[in-house]
Formats: sequence, structure tokens, C-alpha cells
Amino acid sequence: MSTAESALTALLEVMARLRDPRSGCRWDLAQDFRSIAPYTIEEAYEVADAIERADEKSLRDELGDLLFQVVFHARMAEERGWFEFADVASSIHDKLVRRHPHVFSERPQALDGAALETIWEEQKARERAASRESGEAPGALADVPLALPALTRAAKLGRRAARVGFDWAEAAQVRPKVMEELAELDAALGERSSSAEEAPAAEVVEEFGDLLFALVSWGRHLRIDPEAALRAANQKFERRFRHMESLARERNMNMQSLTMQAWEALWCEAKEAGPPAERS
Repeated sequence: MSTAESALTALLEVMARLRDPRSGCRWDLAQDFRSIAPYTIEEAYEVADAIERADEKSLRDELGDLLFQVVFHARMAEERGWFEFADVASSIHDKLVRRHPHVFSERPQALDGAALETIWEEQKARERAASRESGEAPGALADVPLALPALTRAAKLGRRAARVGFDWAEAAQVRPKVMEELAELDAALGERSSSAEEAPAAEVVEEFGDLLFALVSWGRHLRIDPEAALRAANQKFERRFRHMESLARERNMNMQSLTMQAWEALWCEAKEAGPPAERS
């Protein structure tokens, strides 16, 4: 048995012990798929965070936490007689081999990105056809998880719709749609002024959502991951704001009483103090 096999076997044994009805952990025994799902999502985000920070040790630990989530779900499924961890591993193994015929066939081929995408889509089309033959009739947007982050799900929905021809031909055609949605948001806002305590009108919320969806579509055509782009913007804002706080403390400035002009001056200083690529 290899080191990896030994380690995985030990992990599966730990999970079985934690869920043992007689001697297991009360907290682990009380969990079900629904209660564990938020932790699974959280662990995936923590993996992404470790990657973003280039933290090798954290990445190793967070991948372990994420693997434990898979083991946890598989154990609960096994207890219900649905499937076990080996079935999970076999399922993804078979799918990867099936979707990479250029690698696992008798005559492997070195293909470029466009050819790889064609092979991938053709295989997925065959899988969908097989589903229809088995009595299922999934639509183009079937199986896009509701639990995905909204920006990621919007991009995925757009990609699915594009597969059946519902899409713009090029990125330049999407910009007018973004401007159209912005104009509709302006129209929904009209002359009304809302306070911080007042909830926005349902129409305003709807038009704001449409604008975000259009922006995601534009990003998809520009080959921009909206979630990654917003995450980077968040981090840039955090760096600049913390720098402003530092400047304010050094100058004994009361941040709560600063004017907009003072804030703007601090913001410009923070921008100039950042990396050259962020000074625009």
C-alpha cells in the first residue's frame, strides 16, 4: 500500500469512528448533509484564500479540511446505503478518463485549447444525450448549483445558454447591453432619493441585478472570471483603506469627521503608495 493509500485509509477509519453510534463524537453524529454543506463551501473558500496568499502550509492544511468534507459526506451516504467513498473516487476517475480521450486513448494527441474545448463539449453533449435516453430531459441550464456564489453562477448560466446559441457574437456587442441596463436602473431610480435606513424599491433591486448580470456577461466574453476580478478589487480596496487609516492615525485625524475632500486626498495618497499598476 502506498503512502497516499495508507493516509486515505486512515482518514476513512477516523471518519467511521467519529460517526460510530456507540462511541463516536456527539457533534459529528448530529450532522447531516444539509448541516455540513455550509462547512464544505467554507473550506473551498479557505483553499482559494490560501492560494491567493501563496501560503504553502495553509494550502496543505486547507486541502486536508476540504478532503475531510468529501469523506464526511461519503460516510453519511454510505450509512444510508446510497454509495461509499470508493464510488465517489471511481465516478470522478471514470469521468476524467471519458472526457480526456486525447490523453487516455491508445493514440494520445497533443491538442490546443480550442480543440480541447471542442472535445470537452462533445463529450458532455453525449452524456446529456445518454441522460435523455434514460428518461431524463435536462435543459441547457440544468444542474447549475444554486449554492454557487452569485457572480460565478451568473457566468456559468451564461456559458450554458451560449452552448445552444443564445449569446452575443463578440465582446463589443455586450457593452451596449450593459449601458442599456444602467439606463434602466437610472430610470427606476428616477428622482427618488433614498436614505440609508430606507429599503430600495423592488424595481431598483431588480434593475441593479440585471446590470450585474450584464456585467458578468461582458466579463465572460472578455474571458474575465468575475469572482476573481471582484476578489482582487476587494483586496485592493482593503489595502488602500488600511493605508488611509494609517495616514489618519499618524496625523491625529478624526476619520468620522473628515470631509469628502479630505477623504479624497487620503485616497489619492493611498493610491500613489500602492504598486505602480494600481495607481491609475
